[in-house]
Amino acid sequence: MSSNNVLVIDNNTERRNVLSTLIEFINCRPVMVDTPDMWFEEAGSMHDVVMAIVGECEDKHQTKQVLRELVNHEVPLAVFTLELPEADWLDFPGTLGSLRFPVKYPQLSNALQQATVYRGQHDRRQSPDTEIRQLVGNSRKMKQVAQMIDQVSDSEANVLILGESGTGKEVVARNLHQLSSRRQKPIVPINCGAIPAELLESELFGHEKGAFTGAITTRKGRFEMAEGGTLFLDEIGDMPLPMQVKLLRVLQEKVYERVGSNKAMTANVRVIAATHRNLEKQIAEGLFREDLYYRLNVFPIEMPSLRERPEDIPLLINEMVKRVEHENRGSVGLTSAAIASLCRYDWPGNVRELANVIERLVIMFPYTTVDFDDLPEKYQLKEGDLPEAVTKVIEQTPAPEIHLKTKSEPQPETQENIATLQELPEEGLDLKQHLANLEYLLIKQAIEESEGVVAHAAKRLKMQRTTLVEKMKKHGIQREGE
Repeated sequence: MSSNNVLVIDNNTERRNVLSTLIEFINCRPVMVDTPDMWFEEAGSMHDVVMAIVGECEDKHQTKQVLRELVNHEVPLAVFTLELPEADWLDFPGTLGSLRFPVKYPQLSNALQQATVYRGQHDRRQSPDTEIRQLVGNSRKMKQVAQMIDQVSDSEANVLILGESGTGKEVVARNLHQLSSRRQKPIVPINCGAIPAELLESELFGHEKGAFTGAITTRKGRFEMAEGGTLFLDEIGDMPLPMQVKLLRVLQEKVYERVGSNKAMTANVRVIAATHRNLEKQIAEGLFREDLYYRLNVFPIEMPSLRERPEDIPLLINEMVKRVEHENRGSVGLTSAAIASLCRYDWPGNVRELANVIERLVIMFPYTTVDFDDLPEKYQLKEGDLPEAVTKVIEQTPAPEIHLKTKSEPQPETQENIATLQELPEEGLDLKQHLANLEYLLIKQAIEESEGVVAHAAKRLKMQRTTLVEKMKKHGIQREGE
């Protein structure tokens, strides 16, 4: 069994058949079970199941028992219930949500996205030996980065990762952790620029109950959560000066106290920091402490911008398409002319911007091949000769092996083709589904461009913060580092 199996437990044959057709269309394999005593035998290893859908068994008591076994299984599962008449188990504790029957494609697609995120979080916590994401690129500068990672990964030296936003600094941090002797313990990230100054101390060091208004329980800080592992301080250049003093003390003395406590706690963590700012310039302007800079900058690694390594773009595109396929969110192919055009672009948003473009193309042109004229206008660049190294990589990089669906190919009745923005297909389209896909893309882009700050993303999208949070839950979108 593969990891894209969807377990369905329901004693209604008609519902199982409808769900089976829809699950197969989203490139997953349905595992259909009608009685509770069969589900363990049929499902095999729960590691092979990406999500479970529960309708009803012979009676309500039996249904709730199955739900209890699923959500309490030793392998945490993403469990969804079906909204059925007289069903009083829709909000069963531990389930991720419910699906309205008959289930439509957008609803199931959103559930699959949530399940993928849920499974990814569990895998990162339970499988520290599994690398989250490999560095991609054969350019000289990326080979230098890889060599530096190999040299410093198994030491205890603090590392400072420098580079523009979107270049992949967190990917470097996670690779450093996975190659270190601390890989059996967690790597805990925190974005120093995304947390208000008055809350940052509590986030880093934790607090005692009653330490301040709103502290209704004792809470662990990131240092305590990362005990024995690695603490990744992203955007360290945005840390307020008062907190810099407290962080310096921890780095020097290896001890700290929770907010509201006098008890000293030992910090056995390796610190990896990252920033897109020029810290030496900030030191001259009095915005960053020089002594903290030298504590952090024991071993600097500078990530090159994407415009400095255009020969890596074809490889990155391949990797991103494979990632989307692995997450069962579709696929897309690009012609050599389209890839060459993307290689001519300047990429101010670096790898993050490239990832957004690929996701946009997957939504606009699902299971088709994208040519030069299909690219968004700003990425259509014909002028400018490409370096020979780039041209060679484009010629030698094989396209992802995907099944490209054509308009002439029959589609299941449960799913209509997603139209491009340029034309309306003759057979029509599911507007609700199309808009849901676009909403997912734009929200994710706004969150990434706002560096995980939901309030800033909400302002960019001209909506209330609470509304955006609900939509993020609906689409299974999480802020970076969560």
